[in-house]
Amino acid sequence: MALKVAIQMDPIGPININADSTFRIAEEAQARGHSLFYYTPDKLTYREGGVYARGWPLTVRRVQGDHFTLGEETEVDLSTFDVVWLRQDPPFDMGYITTTHVLERIHPKTLVVNDPFWVRNYPEKLLVLNFPELTPPTLIARDLQTIRDFKHRHGDIILKPLYGNGGAGVFRLDPNDRNLASLHELFTGINREPLIAQKYVPAVVKGDKRIILVNGEPVGAINRVPAEGETRSNMHVGGRPEKVGLTERDLEICAAIGPILREKGQIFVGIDVIGEWLTEINVTSPTGIQELERFDGVNIAEKIWQVIEAKRA
Repeated sequence: MALKVAIQMDPIGPININADSTFRIAEEAQARGHSLFYYTPDKLTYREGGVYARGWPLTVRRVQGDHFTLGEETEVDLSTFDVVWLRQDPPFDMGYITTTHVLERIHPKTLVVNDPFWVRNYPEKLLVLNFPELTPPTLIARDLQTIRDFKHRHGDIILKPLYGNGGAGVFRLDPNDRNLASLHELFTGINREPLIAQKYVPAVVKGDKRIILVNGEPVGAINRVPAEGETRSNMHVGGRPEKVGLTERDLEICAAIGPILREKGQIFVGIDVIGEWLTEINVTSPTGIQELERFDGVNIAEKIWQVIEAKRA
């Protein structure tokens, strides 16, 4: 059954087609006979009871620099589509949140992936709060003294923006660090959001495991190893992907969180596990499909589309 698929994403021109998960999702959709329409988040509109987007029919191909062709620009009624992919990158700001409110108007008649209501209510660093037994000691606060007390209690911590992404603004503050007040001043001068702090997990030097779940089931993992001298393992900032298997602890974590992901319509999710601990549940625009497919020889994009096609059947 051919589906009409719209993809809400950041500009397609600059992407790395050998790493971008949205490109791989689009490529697999096209191979399965689905039609593609592409638009950027700023082209999404609510108007007089309807949800519309101005964009382009899309064709993709695996030729870097010549990886897409656009049809004639047009405005479409998104309620006439079978599937809309919510795939722009965070930060998870009010612009992002507004798109979830607008797309919620057409879901589930049009299947929005991932379910925008729960993307809004369960962003990456907050859904983990449902599973304190699986996570390192975690704090969400804006008050400097509260953060100081947490650091005093745990000694070595990671401090980062609550709604950031890609490793931006992530700092390790070890027991000898004297920069907490300055960092707090910097962060609070930018916005009014709280910060998130977690006890530092030394196992991160061996890698931060990204586990991909499709409809709540783990389908594989990659290990992201920090570059020399780096705390962060995100591939955006030089982390090196490596082949890795799933441990009993990984499967225990997935078994605990899988049912809620499935129940809340989170079809494509990437979780981060360091050592024995779950640190993030990424539902907004997770990555890692292509690296996992290359390491394991498994078509992850196919598994995602099989779930979507079953829901649309």
